[in-house]
Amino acid sequence: MPGEPKGATFAKVQGARVRFVDEGKGPAVVMLHGFASSLETWERVRPALSPRHRVIALDLKGFGWTDRPEGDYSPRAQAELVRALLDQRGVRDVAVVAHSWGASVALQFALAFPDRVRRLALYDAWVFEEQLPTTFHWSRAGGVGEVLFGAFYDQNPDEKMAMAFFDRRYVDEKFVEAVERAMERPGTTAAALQASRDQRFAEVQQRYPKIEKPALLLWGREDRVTPLSVGERLARTLPNSTLKVYPRCGHFPMIEAAAASTRDLEAFLAQDRAASGEREDTASSADAGESASSGKPEHSTAPRPKNPAHSAATPSESPEAPSAPQPSAPSPAGVDDVGERKPQLSPNPFDRGVGK
Repeated sequence: MPGEPKGATFAKVQGARVRFVDEGKGPAVVMLHGFASSLETWERVRPALSPRHRVIALDLKGFGWTDRPEGDYSPRAQAELVRALLDQRGVRDVAVVAHSWGASVALQFALAFPDRVRRLALYDAWVFEEQLPTTFHWSRAGGVGEVLFGAFYDQNPDEKMAMAFFDRRYVDEKFVEAVERAMERPGTTAAALQASRDQRFAEVQQRYPKIEKPALLLWGREDRVTPLSVGERLARTLPNSTLKVYPRCGHFPMIEAAAASTRDLEAFLAQDRAASGEREDTASSADAGESASSGKPEHSTAPRPKNPAHSAATPSESPEAPSAPQPSAPSPAGVDDVGERKPQLSPNPFDRGVGK
């Protein structure tokens, strides 16, 4: 496509040209982004993992710089794409890390290929039929979806993305312009429409309790796209899961709670290295391994008894700013604010239809 990033790597997978990165050594981790997003979601996380893990991140079909062919855009089809890419790269089993709608791909991957999954880490998952906005249901009707997405999908990205963050300063002009450029790529609206139509979770969500792999759920407490109640429900649904909750954080903990959430992810993934006999080093490359509020080491995540939802609030973030998007203000909310306060975000005029 016009404007492809220089030096990007691509693989031909199931008839589509798929952009990916493959870096680092150690137990393999595959990273899946959310709806209307790309592998850049993981810019802050990948460098923390790659010293001890082989990290593979990709743009799923229809998003980022991957092709937008006609066909099936369901989470199951995307899971097949991921499996095929891993086969090409010679990777047998992985820990799957996913965000939002990408979590539905991760769960489908775990159901379809259980012997290839060691563990799951899901950020603010979008995986239940009850989460789908009205516009997605309407869009299943022929002609209606084309009108809705053609008229509204690329409109007001600043307002839509503001809903995804606790602190609006993350949604600065540079970030909004990048979103707008991504939406202008050929075939993007049509691919997003098909991906929304293929989100049919009613049947598959009944099978989620069969996934017994260790699962870490990482959630922004102020998420208005996938509220915390969804995380609590998913924690009750997945029998071997732990829920971590980050205060003053919206839909992107890897950005708004970067150090704390990455530290928790590293501790969770380190169990694979420990199981393989590698010496476990509890120091984190994202954080010194100490709680931001107490100065005491954070406990590593461990599997819990089946089914009771467990929510552990994580301390506020250090003032380390994320690389993308970069807040315009010097200190985002949730870093140095003294008192608790509710997020002041306007409702999405298009019914939570973008950014999952």
